[in-house]
Amino acid sequence: MTLPMSDPTAWATAMNNLGMAPLGIAGQPILPDFDPALGMMTGIPPITPMMPGLGIVPPPIPPDMPVVKEIIHCKSCTLFPPNPNLPPPATRERPPGCKTVFVGGLPENGTEQIIVEVFEQCGEIIAIRKSKKNFCHIRFAEEYMVDKALYLSGYRIRLGSSTDKKDTGRLHVDFAQARDDLYEWECKQRMLAREERHRRRMEEERLRPPSPPPVVHYSDHECSIVAEKLKDDSKFSEAVQTLLTWIERGEVNRRSANNFYSMIQSANSHVRRLVNEKAAHEKDMEEAKEKFKQALSGILIQFEQIVAVYHSASKQKAWDHFTKAQRKNISVWCKQAEEIRNIHNDELMGIRREEEMEMSDDEIEETTETKETEESALVSQAEALKEENDSLRWQLDAYRNEVELLKQEQGKAHREDDPNKEQQLKLLQQALQGMQQHLLKVQEEYKRKEAELEKIKDDKLQVEKMLENLKEKESCASRLCASSQDSDYPLEKTLNSCPVKSEREALLVGIISTFLHVHPFGASIEYICSYLHRLDNKLISWTSFFPGCHL
Repeated sequence: MTLPMSDPTAWATAMNNLGMAPLGIAGQPILPDFDPALGMMTGIPPITPMMPGLGIVPPPIPPDMPVVKEIIHCKSCTLFPPNPNLPPPATRERPPGCKTVFVGGLPENGTEQIIVEVFEQCGEIIAIRKSKKNFCHIRFAEEYMVDKALYLSGYRIRLGSSTDKKDTGRLHVDFAQARDDLYEWECKQRMLAREERHRRRMEEERLRPPSPPPVVHYSDHECSIVAEKLKDDSKFSEAVQTLLTWIERGEVNRRSANNFYSMIQSANSHVRRLVNEKAAHEKDMEEAKEKFKQALSGILIQFEQIVAVYHSASKQKAWDHFTKAQRKNISVWCKQAEEIRNIHNDELMGIRREEEMEMSDDEIEETTETKETEESALVSQAEALKEENDSLRWQLDAYRNEVELLKQEQGKAHREDDPNKEQQLKLLQQALQGMQQHLLKVQEEYKRKEAELEKIKDDKLQVEKMLENLKEKESCASRLCASSQDSDYPLEKTLNSCPVKSEREALLVGIISTFLHVHPFGASIEYICSYLHRLDNKLISWTSFFPGCHL
């Protein structure tokens, strides 16, 4: 910044265009009223003097910005800017980590000292490799210094005040590929990769959950402590984990089996508590669902009221008094409210459908379990009819509510405003009447099914009584046969004990004796009874023939 200048005015103009405060040889400001935040050229940002390696060459400027280059004076040479109308000089693709530039078009009489004098203003120079063919390679300490050196591409250089061809030349600065630059860039990339891996490893270690505490070894003292913790609900999880670790380690043996059994028994005692907690949580969930459904129903009712307000405002009686903008807003609001209402209604209907599906699943399970007998089938049908009856009653209540709402709206509005209301009311009334008739039919069918069920129950009771009577008769007959086998003269004793009192009884005795004569191996009482029934349709009281046998 303190280089000698032969033309202070040109130097100040160039520095001012670049947004830098120009300084003189002694360091005093040339323009005392200079504002570093403002430049004379539009589009060039101000440059901070604290930037590292800042010299007379500014940092690279985007190609779409207009750039005005000025004459640069050095001790041994002068640099003249190129024609601003010419296109910018072409450059090759920048190699990774490039710190070396190629400088061509040097004067034949140019020395390494002159090259250092021109390019040391761009930054610290590490090495210069000059060729005899008027070009050289310059390696800088940092990468940003290469951008400053490219700024000098296109300048015409003149040594001193000579106009000889050997003392002039046109500089061409371009990127150069050097093995040292590539090696340093690769080392830097590897270092950055190591730092990134280290950073990720530290982040993973920071986010990794802490290791569980070590489980103590089994002993009688530790066993008593764990047994006490198993009884405490707050310490149950920790104690169960310790117990599981001990069992997996193989600490169970003949001596410690009783202790482990007592601890397992304590763990089993928590099963009922956990089941009760689950039931409590399920109850809370059901209550929350019910509250949500009730709240959603209330919100839906309010949306219906809002939509009704919009519809009332859209009628001609009130619609004509609104402006065009107000009508547009009301229409938009009505459409939005209807969409939101439909969404909430679909959500509520979805909840109800899920409940109905759950109820239907329960019904299917119940019916599959009760298909074994006719009575269970009738009971399930009766329950289904009852639920259908309840659902129809709910639908009937819903239709009644809709009819009442329509009646209220019809009472508020005039007949000529909305003629379709009467048709809707008639349709709803017809639907209501149909639902009532269907409900009556279902109720009648339900009563008929109940009567059939009662009748079947009575028949079942009668059949059971008949079975009991037959069983008693069979037991009595078996006792009679046993007593007849023990006695030598069973028939004579029977006749002596049961004397014949009438001709009918004598006739029956003769028929029975003839029947037994035909069947020498004997016959059961039921068989004789059925034979006598075929002969005479009237019921025969066997107690008159065998008073010792109580059927």
